[in-house]
Amino acid sequence: MALPFVGQIPAKASGPPYQVADGLFDTSHPDDLGLKTAPGTRTVTIFRPGKDGPHYNNGVVLMPFKGRLHAQWQSSAQDEDAADTRVLCSRSDDGEHWSAPVALGPGGEGKTWHTSGGWWTDGETLVAYRNVWSGDLRAGGHVEYLTSTDGLAWSEPQRVLGHDGAPVNGIIEQDLHALPDGRIITAFHLQPGLVATPFYTDDPMGTGGWTKGIMPNLPHTGPQSRELEPGWFARRDGSLVMVFRDQDSSFRQLASESTDRGATWTTPVLTAMPDSRAKQSAGNLPNGTAFLVNAPSGNSTRVPLVLTLSQDGRLFDRAFVLRGGGADLPPLRHPGKYKRPGYHYPKSVLWRDRLCVAYATNKEDVQLTMVPLAKLAH
Repeated sequence: MALPFVGQIPAKASGPPYQVADGLFDTSHPDDLGLKTAPGTRTVTIFRPGKDGPHYNNGVVLMPFKGRLHAQWQSSAQDEDAADTRVLCSRSDDGEHWSAPVALGPGGEGKTWHTSGGWWTDGETLVAYRNVWSGDLRAGGHVEYLTSTDGLAWSEPQRVLGHDGAPVNGIIEQDLHALPDGRIITAFHLQPGLVATPFYTDDPMGTGGWTKGIMPNLPHTGPQSRELEPGWFARRDGSLVMVFRDQDSSFRQLASESTDRGATWTTPVLTAMPDSRAKQSAGNLPNGTAFLVNAPSGNSTRVPLVLTLSQDGRLFDRAFVLRGGGADLPPLRHPGKYKRPGYHYPKSVLWRDRLCVAYATNKEDVQLTMVPLAKLAH
């Protein structure tokens, strides 16, 4: 997948990097958009808070490591973006049964609070990222990492470094993937504020060497970019597509394209993929099929949770419902700031011949839906 360096990024893409087949989603059936569930799909609960909490849980991210599946998420007593927010972790040998959650590393001693930043591993060491905040969210935050060789005992936190050896002044997005040559690609939301920016590194640990990709952001007001919380997938021709939440409330995904291994990216453009203005997931199945996981309601309702597939990364023409509305969606049990019904902030990994999608139901139950890869074959 080594591609030539383009050098000069186009100011504007010629069109959306991908299309969605007409009629794929039937909006007259809002609970499932007229979609079926893939055979063998199974949902399990990683953590369900009891009466004493913690009642707010969100930002669930998975990582396979030394035969186990590890999960991390951000948690607080009641409210989103609260000063008591910390990162919790759990692990499983089979994806079905999960350990009681424990805190990831030391807390912020009342001066800072933490949200989940995701994982990386070189196979021998597990790297956990924590996003660190202090005060006003609009000022942004930074990312630190902890390491472990067993997923139980963790190092002291350290700052994630750029290629110049200086700390990266931004929070990391959770969708880290690697190209076949080992290059890791994700995005940071840089200070001041939260400006979504692609980054890449050739450091196999993912703790240093991060280099800022070149991508013109769309016009925006205030400290937050219009593009937020991206994931990415590769097309069969070797180009890369990064998909974003659109804070301008188009309720469609934004997307940008790179043809030089993540060094430069086109200006994001609106796609035809409906969205709920939420964090989503993207990637590739082992056979190269591109996938997107989001709530393609076309409005602010984060229901249903859907897996959409494209054989070539250019036309998404197959979809399966992972979680639907109606009887499948439990009631919200514990009110809190920014909590509402739905399936929030999905992230995905491949593990043991399954696509594993983790998310927070109603921002309180930490759940995982697993789909056999054999049932997703075209």
